[in-house]
Amino acid sequence: MNSEHPPTSTATGATREAAEAGTRTHEFTMRFSSTPRGARLARRLVADRLDAWGHPHTSTVNDTLTLITAELTANAVRHGHVPGRDFEVRLTTRTGGVLRVEVSDTRTERVLTLSLDESPADAESGRGLMLVAALADEWGTTPRVHAPGKTVWAVLAPS
Repeated sequence: MNSEHPPTSTATGATREAAEAGTRTHEFTMRFSSTPRGARLARRLVADRLDAWGHPHTSTVNDTLTLITAELTANAVRHGHVPGRDFEVRLTTRTGGVLRVEVSDTRTERVLTLSLDESPADAESGRGLMLVAALADEWGTTPRVHAPGKTVWAVLAPS
């Protein structure tokens, strides 16, 4: 499922979406298999979409949001995987060039904590959200409204 369409003023029932109505300038949404290959494809398609929207592959904005997407999709595959269920990526731009990426998975019993305590120096993982927090202007998590699971999102306001 791939969609790109102009802003809409139709309310969908979700508070966040209602708040964004009329301010979105671009939107890209796609579901991916909950596998490392799906995460790689999501990262590449986000980079390509950003390029098409005027943020070239070599730009800081593209590099930064692609890295954030890579971390969030890797987490969705590693920690949010439910056999037989995909994860979803949604990328939007709003008036003023603000970019938002959302990665939704269907795992309900693993709730993301916003604690950014450092991982032990010898740990092989555990630094992804610290990286997201350092790169994004805002980030957080919300429960999914129309399906089980959660959405982890990050906002980048290009300067």
